[in-house]
Amino acid sequence: MAVRTLRTFHDEALRTRCREVAEVNSHIRRLLDDLAQTMYHTPLGAGLAAPQVGVLRRAAVIDMGDGLIELINPVIVGTSGHQECIEGCLSFPGCWAKTIRPLSVTVEALNRFGKPFLISGERELAKCLCHEIDHLDGIVMRDRAVEYGRIRKKK
Repeated sequence: MAVRTLRTFHDEALRTRCREVAEVNSHIRRLLDDLAQTMYHTPLGAGLAAPQVGVLRRAAVIDMGDGLIELINPVIVGTSGHQECIEGCLSFPGCWAKTIRPLSVTVEALNRFGKPFLISGERELAKCLCHEIDHLDGIVMRDRAVEYGRIRKKK
């Protein structure tokens, strides 16, 4: 496992739609491990998608405090409701966005062994699933923002 360098702000990898993973193999499992290690190493990390470390493959990890979720080729297959969210992003340090996201989502994906699974999430997990899947499509939180700003440090 390795901590990879985060791509930030205007890096073109953040604006590129990622290719599907054709085969789940040791390289993809290593990518998932590196994504998790990088996310855990970065303060306030709750999710990380492959393009945020410059890898243009459809893979992401999430940990909202209930354990690691690994997603390969994730697709949102159902949504309901809506919620106003405040989002941060490891690729936009010191920034925040107010967004409107589904209140609940269902995602179909592959696990690290290539087996399909469904995951459903509400509220914060729904927001995070949408946020990370957006990264795989070259969409960043600023694109979804109804309000956007920078966090100002106290002097």
